[in-house]
Amino acid sequence: MTGPTVRQAQASKGVSAMKTEKKVARRDVLRALGAGGVAVTTSAALVREAAADSETNDEKRKARYQANSADVQAYYRVNRYPAK
Repeated sequence: MTGPTVRQAQASKGVSAMKTEKKVARRDVLRALGAGGVAVTTSAALVREAAADSETNDEKRKARYQANSADVQAYYRVNRYPAK
């Protein structure tokens, strides 16, 4: 061989042999994990069936707030402003 080897050429340029070896960067590992997580989430969402609506339109529109219930009365009693 008459020409310099790759390592000799890199050494003459100031590049060490350690830097030319391919390393897996942390960023690449995180990218791969993120892509795998998205694929799993997407496939799980596609497999799930739609749930049927259990309430009728009348049940959806009924009043749910009951001002005289024990829970509501306790809330207003506890959160009342102190008397001056």
